[in-house]
Amino acid sequence: MANLKSIKKRIGSVKNTRQITKAMKMVSAAKLRRAQDAIVAARPYADKMTQVLAGLALREDPDSHPLLKQREQHRALIVLMTGDRGLCGGFNANVSKMVERYIRANAEGYEQIDLMIIGRKGNDYLKRRPGLNIVKVYEHLTGSISYSTAALLGQEIIELYKEEQYDVVHLAYNAFRSAISQVPTMTQVLPIVPRAVKEDEFLVDYIFEPSRGEVLEQILPKNVEVQIFRSLLESVASEHGARMSAMDSASKNANQMIGRLTLEYNRARQAAITKELMEIISGAEAIK
Repeated sequence: MANLKSIKKRIGSVKNTRQITKAMKMVSAAKLRRAQDAIVAARPYADKMTQVLAGLALREDPDSHPLLKQREQHRALIVLMTGDRGLCGGFNANVSKMVERYIRANAEGYEQIDLMIIGRKGNDYLKRRPGLNIVKVYEHLTGSISYSTAALLGQEIIELYKEEQYDVVHLAYNAFRSAISQVPTMTQVLPIVPRAVKEDEFLVDYIFEPSRGEVLEQILPKNVEVQIFRSLLESVASEHGARMSAMDSASKNANQMIGRLTLEYNRARQAAITKELMEIISGAEAIK
């Protein structure tokens, strides 16, 4: 039976850990609320823009703008969005594994697949995997998401695509569903994919004002920025939800462990008292 001092020390250690996990859960819950409000507000605009541009790409000549042009896909860029911190369950690992599986499965279909990683944890996971080419890593971007950050990333990606360094660009992130559900997702952001045409559908042509070229020059890059901004918000909300769930589970496990250790402590204490009584009784009997 373990001695009382060591058991009491373990109980104190687990209680201290429980205080930390409870505090982290409360912090993540507060941040999740703000992040959830942000993504709920951004989704309708991003979804509608994607819908409109998918219809626009269907009607427009692919050569009317570089971002609409469909090229043979030889070189691909995957923008992976993860967190900078751990203690959030499988949030970082799940999306990183999804990207790794995609690269392994499509390695023969592309001449080159490069990775641009946002978040330290994604880089920590993938840099140890052989055969993966990480070209750039951004850290500490997800602490406070702003549209200006997404715009800078969008401009960098657009330049790479226009210079034909890549023929297709994908975004990989955790889509937020709820505090306990985050879905690893990969979407193509460049080139813009025309939507499917329904049978017997009548396609309406658009009138552009001031001109077709000026409208496309403004709205197509804006779409890339909006989709990156939406993905960052999804990823941040997913991270806070995953961390809140993980810390809640850790607190419950700590409670169970404290209960088991307390029972073990009481049994050890009872055994020690019984032993002392037996020694006293034996000594008294020996004196008689």
